[in-house]
Amino acid sequence: MKRGKRYLECEKLVDKSKNYDAKEALETLCKMPKPKFDETVELHVKLGVDSKQADQQVRGTVVLPNGTGKTQRVLVFAKGDKAKEAEAAGADFVGAEELVPKIQNENWFEYDVIVATPDMMGVIGRLGKVLGPKGLMPNPKSGTVTMDVTKAINEIKSGKVEYRLDKTNIIHLGFGKISFGTDKLLENYNTVMEAIEKAKPAAAKGQYIRSIAVATSMGPSIYIA
Repeated sequence: MKRGKRYLECEKLVDKSKNYDAKEALETLCKMPKPKFDETVELHVKLGVDSKQADQQVRGTVVLPNGTGKTQRVLVFAKGDKAKEAEAAGADFVGAEELVPKIQNENWFEYDVIVATPDMMGVIGRLGKVLGPKGLMPNPKSGTVTMDVTKAINEIKSGKVEYRLDKTNIIHLGFGKISFGTDKLLENYNTVMEAIEKAKPAAAKGQYIRSIAVATSMGPSIYIA
């Protein structure tokens, strides 16, 4: 695969023969030549678990101390008083059954996270085939199926991210923007890694964390010891 000039310049700053400590890795990312936009800084953690086994799933949420650098647009499925509460808490969109055809037929996805009250899950179930593949289905484990819509909205808006294993037993997530600088990124990184370590399933055997890499969205990966 042919790499662009800027990528090759970034690559020169990375010593591929070594594993960095977290701070040094993030400092290196911050020194790399920048594109014309504020890149997301990504974390990729390979775990020594088997995601096919129900008792070895790793999934949860964590609120980043410095946020994600991205404004999350929240859609809330709720009725009556809970709909009013969601609007007061700053939800970007609030609705119920009337949103189903809009999402199904108009391909409407102008939101990043969906929160729902438990009584709305029957309605949302109809959208499973559309929302599921996009990772947008509300889930009690991620705190997005709840009666406390105010808390859910506040956490999402203040930088809550979800982490979950993919089929290759790797967790991928963005944990800030390159403009944050080393210290804020390090604080977010430590918060995420602590959450992933605490989420270790009891059934996991052997080495839990196999490898950790950080990268900007357009740059090379740096491995962390």
